[in-house]
Amino acid sequence: MTKPCGFEFWRSTLKGARYVVAPMVDQSELAWRLLSRRHGAELCYTPMLHAQVFVRDANYRRENLYNELNQDDRPLITQFCANDPEVFIQAALLAQDYCDAIDLNLGCPQMIAKRGHYGVFLQDEWDLLEKMIKLADEKLSVPITCKIRVFPEIEKTVKYAKMLEKAGCQLLTVHGRTKDQKGALTGIASWKHIKAVREAVNIPVFANGNIQHLSDVQRCMEETGVQGVMSAEGNLHNPALFEGCSPPVWEMAEEYLEVVEKHPPCSLSYVRAHIFKLWHHTLQIHQDLREELAKAKNVAGVAEVNRQLKQRCQKEMAKDESEWTQTLLPFPHWICQPYVRPPQGSKKFSVSVKRALEDGDGSNDSLSKNKQKKKVRNPNKNFCPELKPKYIKCEQCGNPKGNKCVFNLCRGCCKRKAFKEVADCPGHGLRFKTKALKQCNSDTGGGLTNGTVSTAVHDPL
Repeated sequence: MTKPCGFEFWRSTLKGARYVVAPMVDQSELAWRLLSRRHGAELCYTPMLHAQVFVRDANYRRENLYNELNQDDRPLITQFCANDPEVFIQAALLAQDYCDAIDLNLGCPQMIAKRGHYGVFLQDEWDLLEKMIKLADEKLSVPITCKIRVFPEIEKTVKYAKMLEKAGCQLLTVHGRTKDQKGALTGIASWKHIKAVREAVNIPVFANGNIQHLSDVQRCMEETGVQGVMSAEGNLHNPALFEGCSPPVWEMAEEYLEVVEKHPPCSLSYVRAHIFKLWHHTLQIHQDLREELAKAKNVAGVAEVNRQLKQRCQKEMAKDESEWTQTLLPFPHWICQPYVRPPQGSKKFSVSVKRALEDGDGSNDSLSKNKQKKKVRNPNKNFCPELKPKYIKCEQCGNPKGNKCVFNLCRGCCKRKAFKEVADCPGHGLRFKTKALKQCNSDTGGGLTNGTVSTAVHDPL
């Protein structure tokens, strides 16, 4: 039986899905996908899975895919990050029976992707990508799809998309931001790029970026002509986004916790992260409960914090509207709504500009929270740079040298030198010469005391 391709795949297998929940690391797990589907999502992706780990680790496969099978969780696309064609195919073959398509992540811009050389950091390696997609198209029983970011130039983005289509990609998700648009510098996604790609290829295209309300979804589809729209952050702050409503946060939180209980196991870190996102605006006001949520040891603890937040919000709702906490939000803080990053240049904008160095007096007011905690544990600790002890550097590597080292080296360099020269360093507790002498004495019946020492000892490193 031949596998469906392009628009046939979108219409039959994906059932013409228009409302899509994005692949989100540690966030688009089964419980969250089921909640999103209850509220209008028509297609979901798994969190991004690491192909190499998926191939190597059976527990990783079970925990992240095999144990999350649910008849209500279809259609489903499994996403992998990879940079090796063979490893990618091995992982995809292990996953293809548990999903409706395999997606290659070519859009992750985070530092971990840069270090691992995957995601958007492969977007200039067209020969490698072409090989990976071609191989997947040939070997897999399910379609291969891709999620990409755009280049600054529309023409290059279109050429990139057409290359992926020609290689065998059956559906393309285009995030309308470049590699550098991330974190505080996220900015606005370019729907012009997405529209250009949609008009240039003959496969279905999903748009990603600038989606905060259902009206954005409809406007995006009209302006770009895409088949569907994918949401990530908008969905995390309001899982009912695709229904076009903004319910009270506690309703979504309680429903999510209910799904978690029905479909265990679900990592506590995932649960806590979702509740943090849902209550984001309220937790800026009730900082004490933010701390309690961070300390929660189990799902019951998270549910208790949710109950307290609900109780406080309902008390505030009972007051006259003029007494509500004043915010710049379009709705009261207890209503599900998107988080909008402050624009660059505004007072609230906090790019990755580091906090100024603490004042020399080391007063608690000028210390970070982490340093304040250290100060509580050790009141005599001083964070003033001028008062910190100055260490003499190792002559070989630049690390702090041992104060009593006979070679004026750090422990690592001292260990190598002492081993090579069969010497002792009392400062670092190294006894190579002493041990060698004892060994020689035992071998010669005690006849050798100050003679030449054999260097036939095991390498300590």
